[in-house]
Amino acid sequence: MLHLLRLVELLTNNEDANQTEDIFMAWEIDPTHSEVMFSVRHAMITTVRGNFRVIGGHLHIDEQNPANSSVDAQAQADSIDTRDEKRNGHLKSPDFFDVAQYPMITFKSTKVEPVGGNEYNVIGDLTMHGVTKPVTFNAEYAGQGKDAFGAQRAGISVHGKINREDWGLTWNAPLEAGGVLVSKDVNIEIDLSAVNQPATTTAS
Repeated sequence: MLHLLRLVELLTNNEDANQTEDIFMAWEIDPTHSEVMFSVRHAMITTVRGNFRVIGGHLHIDEQNPANSSVDAQAQADSIDTRDEKRNGHLKSPDFFDVAQYPMITFKSTKVEPVGGNEYNVIGDLTMHGVTKPVTFNAEYAGQGKDAFGAQRAGISVHGKINREDWGLTWNAPLEAGGVLVSKDVNIEIDLSAVNQPATTTAS
């Protein structure tokens, strides 16, 4: 009987040793220390810049295996701000974002590819104006550290370029001298500060 109990104990310990824990580092985007910015050419010769004031989302960061990392982020379309109320109103109208019909802009990653050093290609689905298209953003991971209040933070800088017409944002006006009022290309720059949330641990 003692030998049988010892055998059961050994088998149980062996199963426990073969179990591994996956620790998911959950991070919440801090909107007060993050910014989603864009810029377009205006009248062919100048640049207009703006941002979205209401943003949010979550990150999963796996420093050991970056390919397992992911991002799910949102921006409230009617929070667009270009420092001109008339222009903001036009951008919120059906000519552009149609915020009454499509209130949210979302991005959900599908793949993270290491490029070298702290740089990565983040591939995912961008949904805007009721249209979802795949895009690739270039990201630089600044690392992690504690802030002055003891919160663990992670920093990421992102940039990319899209053609707004791919999402149905086709409004434009011709210029007398040639060309159009608003460029098709939109440059995007994002600075994210994310705060670590309690980790979720699962056994496998």
